[in-house]
Amino acid sequence: MRKMGLQSEREERRSVGKLGHILPFISPYKWTVVAAGIALVISAGSVLAIGQAIRRVIDHGFGSEQALIDQYFIALLGVVTILAAATFARYYLVTWLGERIIADLRNAVYSHIIGLSPSFFETIRTGEVLSRLTADTTLIQSVVGSTASVALRNILMFLGGSVLLVVSSPKLTGLVFVLLPVVILPIMIFGRKVRRLSRTSQDRIADISSYAEESLSAIQVVQAFCHEAVDRLRFSSVTDQAFSVAIERTRARAWLTALVMLLIFGAVDVVVWIGAKDVIAGEMSGGQLAAFVFYAILVAGSVGALAEVYGELQRAAGAAERLVELLEVEPGIAVANPTTPLPAMGSVAISFRDVTFKYPSRPDLPALKNFSLDVAPGETIALVGPSGAGKTTVFQLLLRFYDPQAGQVMLDGVDLRQADPSEARSKIGLVPQDPVIFAASAGENIRYSRPDADEGQLRAAAEAANASGFIDGLPDGYDTFLGERGVRLSGGQRQRLSIARAILANPPVLLLDEATSSLDAESERAVQNALDGLMEDRTTIVIAHRLATVLKADRIIVMENGTVVETGRHEDLVNRGGLYARFAALQFNTH
Repeated sequence: MRKMGLQSEREERRSVGKLGHILPFISPYKWTVVAAGIALVISAGSVLAIGQAIRRVIDHGFGSEQALIDQYFIALLGVVTILAAATFARYYLVTWLGERIIADLRNAVYSHIIGLSPSFFETIRTGEVLSRLTADTTLIQSVVGSTASVALRNILMFLGGSVLLVVSSPKLTGLVFVLLPVVILPIMIFGRKVRRLSRTSQDRIADISSYAEESLSAIQVVQAFCHEAVDRLRFSSVTDQAFSVAIERTRARAWLTALVMLLIFGAVDVVVWIGAKDVIAGEMSGGQLAAFVFYAILVAGSVGALAEVYGELQRAAGAAERLVELLEVEPGIAVANPTTPLPAMGSVAISFRDVTFKYPSRPDLPALKNFSLDVAPGETIALVGPSGAGKTTVFQLLLRFYDPQAGQVMLDGVDLRQADPSEARSKIGLVPQDPVIFAASAGENIRYSRPDADEGQLRAAAEAANASGFIDGLPDGYDTFLGERGVRLSGGQRQRLSIARAILANPPVLLLDEATSSLDAESERAVQNALDGLMEDRTTIVIAHRLATVLKADRIIVMENGTVVETGRHEDLVNRGGLYARFAALQFNTH
């Protein structure tokens, strides 16, 4: 919970100020805003003109000739027609503007988030990010596409109606505005409460999205351990918490609206009662009182609507604050200016020099400590060691998902901090241990590494990865939709698609993380042959416990606790009787 008092008020003012961050998204459509503003002024002016028409009809029309009455009512019909046309234009333009801006805002937030380093996602839940990208942007859309227009319209109504109230009866107008301050107090009290509850409500909605995303993405594990009942209860608890906060927020908004309407229309009732006595006393005409009542209702309705709008703005302020928090997150990887270009083609040399690295989520536990490694162009090395030794971290730093706290990571003598991250990653092909398959077709999944590849290159990559056989057997071949996370494929099939993706990229550096761990013996031989061909004249780093891969490596790097403890070929390391020998005895059955 946030602290109350002055700090809470300062936070609220800052949050409302966050709505100003929407302005850059509005500026490209300034002429649409101008057109909507013109339509808004015309519609508001038409409504205000109706009051004067009513006054003339009552004061002059009923005692005049038939032709004059006809003229008054035809004029009134003309005003209503203009009002209808202006209202149509205003509604269409502001709605279009809201939808366009929210699309731009979502694109901006997504574009920013997808460029952030993995360290950001260590400290925030994906479900919360998705909630901000959907629910929060929808709230902003309601402000731009509806609430802002309503607010401006009612401000014009309030100002214009107030002027015409004075024209109709300065005495009665004074009484109205003496009572107006009574409305301000509940607006301030309940408005602040709505602001705080709106932020809490959005947090609870994010909890719902996060829990559902986590459990549904692991649906097989959930069902395998018969955890459905527990997850149903927990999800129900999360939704009930969100419901309770939403109801509390709704109750506060309802009190705010009801009190404002009661006070305003109660004040109007008192003022009109006094005005009726003035008509009887001959101090004002019936038309003046009718016009005054019309404008008083407009002003009262405007104040009531503005109170409602204030509540909406409070909710939108909370949403804007959450979105701005995302947009203000600085990427963990800084791009040098200017960057140092990497060699255009050919094998790439890799060098780690006294690298020390700690993950942001584990600042007290170094993943690498004074780690040094040189890989010659075209060399194949295997990283071996127990879990937590730092093998995967080597890949993370090479891909520059993170920067080390000390030391240097270099490609062909260029410090990765000085290189363009995109250029560096374009030279690296990754086959992860857990293959990632997107909810798309088989062909689109392979082309993910090279979207411009033609059909021949696509099929060649699939054949090299021993994937063409099962792809051709799918209902629509390469156009077959593979389902969420590739649920329609076996583990080995997903791995072969991942390998085909790396083959299609044709990079000078290969990072293979247990690349054949999910394959059967026959498929492993075929894929290993493909990888052997792919690894020729390429710099390759392999994380593997499979004997075939380790035996073919030029060197084996044995890691433990983030450091290199042994280096050599298989036979030499086995004869030394160290960590690798014990590891080989367990994993490879060597004695």
